[in-house]
Amino acid sequence: MSKGRIKVAIVGGGCASITTAFELTRPEHQGRYDVTVYQLGWRIGGKGASGRGPADRIEEHGLHLWMGFYENAFRVMRECYEELGRDPKTHPMATWQDAFAPDPCCGVADKSGNGGWSPWMVHFPPVDGLPGDPGQLHRWTPADYLARCVTLLRSLFEAIRVRVAGAPAAAPASIRVGDAGSLLARLASYTEIAALSGIVEYLNMLDTAVRALPRYPGEQVLKFHDALARAARSQIEAIIDKDDEVRRLWEMVDMTLAVVRGMVRDGLLTDPRGFDAINDLDCREWLMKHGASARSVNGAFVRALYDLAFAYEDGDVARPRIAAGQALRGAVRAFFTYRGAFFWKMQAGMGDVVFAPFYEVLRRRGVRFEFFHRLDNVRLGRTPRTRRSIEALDFSVQARVKGGADYEPLVDVKGLPCWPSEPDWKQLVDGARMRRDGWEFEAHWEKRRAGRRRLRVGRDFDMVVLGVGVAAVPTVARELVAASPKWRKMIENVKSVPTQAFQLWMNADMKQLGWSGPQANISGFVEPFDTWADMRQLIPRESFAAPVKSVAYFCSVLPDPPKRAEVTRKFAASQRAIVRRNAIRFLNKDIAHLWPRATKRAGEFRWDVLVAPSARQPRDTTERRFDTQFLTANVNPSDRYTLSLPGTLEHRISPLDRTFENLTIAGDWTDCSFNEGCVEAAVMSGRLAAHALSGSPRLEDIVGFDHP
Repeated sequence: MSKGRIKVAIVGGGCASITTAFELTRPEHQGRYDVTVYQLGWRIGGKGASGRGPADRIEEHGLHLWMGFYENAFRVMRECYEELGRDPKTHPMATWQDAFAPDPCCGVADKSGNGGWSPWMVHFPPVDGLPGDPGQLHRWTPADYLARCVTLLRSLFEAIRVRVAGAPAAAPASIRVGDAGSLLARLASYTEIAALSGIVEYLNMLDTAVRALPRYPGEQVLKFHDALARAARSQIEAIIDKDDEVRRLWEMVDMTLAVVRGMVRDGLLTDPRGFDAINDLDCREWLMKHGASARSVNGAFVRALYDLAFAYEDGDVARPRIAAGQALRGAVRAFFTYRGAFFWKMQAGMGDVVFAPFYEVLRRRGVRFEFFHRLDNVRLGRTPRTRRSIEALDFSVQARVKGGADYEPLVDVKGLPCWPSEPDWKQLVDGARMRRDGWEFEAHWEKRRAGRRRLRVGRDFDMVVLGVGVAAVPTVARELVAASPKWRKMIENVKSVPTQAFQLWMNADMKQLGWSGPQANISGFVEPFDTWADMRQLIPRESFAAPVKSVAYFCSVLPDPPKRAEVTRKFAASQRAIVRRNAIRFLNKDIAHLWPRATKRAGEFRWDVLVAPSARQPRDTTERRFDTQFLTANVNPSDRYTLSLPGTLEHRISPLDRTFENLTIAGDWTDCSFNEGCVEAAVMSGRLAAHALSGSPRLEDIVGFDHP
């Protein structure tokens, strides 16, 4: 390793990589780490990258919502905005609370008793504190989550009782731990409890008992639990077909009963692996194993959880698969540990809100960004002494900047620094020719280049952070995969899927389109686009000439071909054509379930409501007008979404792993203790990568990191 400053080469500019750079260049390190980020194309962000297209419209890879339990992500984001120090008097987005707004409403698309779609909207009450507040959070254990599940059960039963009986809610009775033991033994033999009020009362006893585990034998608690479950079914199942609200509440009760039973029966409270002990099973399989009905696990709520995680093997919606332990961990953290609001919506594009501020702060700290660098190979040492370390990084230099200057990537949109949807060709040598010839710097198939560059250990870097997507690893890190059985197993088991998305800008507001509810985020809807978000808050950030009254984002998984195809220009074009057909069919056939006034007649969308970004575009009112909107087929290896399939999480490699002496990894595909594709997982991984290199942040300061 070179003397003095430690040179760190970070390959990739997604959330994990940028977090690593942010942690390594904190002032407390006193400039010890000399960091350079090597990035494909002209912008950072990875799957979270966004760009400004025609009319300054925001063009995303998909739908990005932050959740109220993203403690690590919000912590570093808030620190970034504080350090950025924008003037609130002159800047449109000076603070993190200008950039993120609380969004308490979310919903699932549910099939009603008459067979139609009936959105179920839920308002999550605000919770004390804000995500990322300084100070140590309470370390939640499976026992804590179990107690909260029983509390939730009591609330759900009480809601059902009030709806069915019309009686006001009753205050929960106080039951001493000492009394509950004898009551459990006596009541566990009951085959039926006569009234809903009795079920609510006995849930108080179950609450007391689970909080005292393992003081009471688990089998005794399970017998009492099963008696309650039988009683509940006998009281409720007869009426659920007559009342959609009761049915929905019952499905949640049924699943929560299964969670309580499964956590006790599978010993998750005492198993040192915690939730990871059940990652060999699919979540639905585990719930049904512990008593949940097929109706409940195939209902809207569970379907929405799978949709939000794109949890379909090979992108096949007929094959929903997610590891039970991680699904349970994600659900309980989302519902029981959020702060401020359940969702937080960005007030501009993710590139504008997240990556432009990080870029500006990191530049101030002295981080160098080498854009237009495509990694071709991570080269291992060739001698027995060096074969476990990185000897060189081989890059294709995609383009050179005129005069050897640094590339300046940001553009100003209404006072906000943003990333454009295409490079600034004027800064590039031969940029006009490249643009004319259609160079696509972010495309996997684009092999044209302006030159080559080899970085060598000891001269150009001491340590490497590999922050590319997991699907790109077999191509760019093939020597590592060949040298390590652990890496081979990871590549064989940690899978990813492509995704599809489209965005609409419309001259009618949601009420005019027939949506009567609040600004919505809805999942669990019909395929091929199961998730929709009303993004009207972005309208003031864009520059359409014609009035825009609503903005809608849709996304879902995109099926892989039966035989994985090489990602060529032709293949990518064919996938975009599929997304377009899917979107046209979806708007003609399905959107009327959500927006009943969005169709002229059965089977035909009102194409005239779409607003083109340019007034010069023809006023075509057929489906061809859809081509003025934005869609994407995310098939590039680095754009694919990482899955959490059953039986695969044990094969993920941690950023703390030292298989290769001068390399760590970063990404939501690593073993970071929250092993699911999301911003929080990526940030946790980036913080772990920084710890692997510098010892900071401390592991106990990474919220949710609970590995030994």
